[in-house]
Order: sequence, then structure tokens, then C-alpha cells
Amino acid sequence: MAGAEAAVVRAMPNTPALISAGITGLFANAQVDAVQRQQAVDVMTAVGATVWIEDETLMDAVTAVSGSGPAYFFLLMEAMIEAGIKQGLTAPVARELVLSTALGAARMAAGAHESPAELRRRVTSPNGTTQAAIETFEAGGFRVLTHAAITRATERGRELSAQSGG
Repeated sequence: MAGAEAAVVRAMPNTPALISAGITGLFANAQVDAVQRQQAVDVMTAVGATVWIEDETLMDAVTAVSGSGPAYFFLLMEAMIEAGIKQGLTAPVARELVLSTALGAARMAAGAHESPAELRRRVTSPNGTTQAAIETFEAGGFRVLTHAAITRATERGRELSAQSGG
């Protein structure tokens, strides 16, 4: 393999890096020393947070979860805006409600010591509106579909890597 002796850091940033709010998964091969690892962190923290992955094969999962992840959230936002409009909200009001809700929820989750599951439970009143919606998501296979989508994105990353000889 060409360059097998070279120090290489693989980086997978996501598109929120464009607004310095991204996250980058990093992998360093055995030739990368501590100084070089810190240099990689220094470069990538200019556009957001970083996490180190110790097994290069997991970089496809990083891509599936965070590289592609913004599109998943955008898709959910799209669907929520459309649903709000179908319920009678104007497009601008539905958009503002959804975007502010998404931003607020992300900030709460980022700043909380509790898991997202616990935060969700706190919003979900027994027999209330949130519970009705969550039950509908779950009955529709929300988690199964999410897991399948991320698995497929991970597999596609492996396929693309194999095609490029990487």
C-alpha cells in the first residue's frame, strides 16, 4: 500500500462546520505522534468539536451518523414544517416553530447531564399530546427505520471506499 509509512489523519467533518458548529471524527494511523494528533485537533476545532475514533473501520459509521446526520435532521424538519402547514399553520410560522424547537432541543441536550431519552420523558406527559405523537412514531417503526438508515449509510460508505481502493 502506497504511503503505508506516512503519518495520516483521516477527518470526517459535517456541514455545520460551515458555521463553526460542526463535529469532526478523526482517526490517526500508528505513524501519527501526539504532536501531530494535537495539530489535527487544532485545525479541526476551528470549525467545531472533534472526537477521536481508534478503529479506522468505524469512520464509515462516523460518516453515517454525523457526516450525513445533518440531512436526517433537515428531513425531519421538512416533514414537521409540512405537517404544521397541513394542520393550518402558515409556512413561515411552521418554519419558525420547527427551527426554533430544533435549535432549543439541541441546546438543551448539549447542555444537559441527562440522556436525550430522559429529556424526552420529561416532555412526555402520560396520555398527553406528546405521548400520542411518540406512540405514533414508534408504531411506524421510527427506531427500526433510523437504525436501518444509519446501517445502510455505513454500508454505502464501505462500498464507496472499496470502489476507490481506500
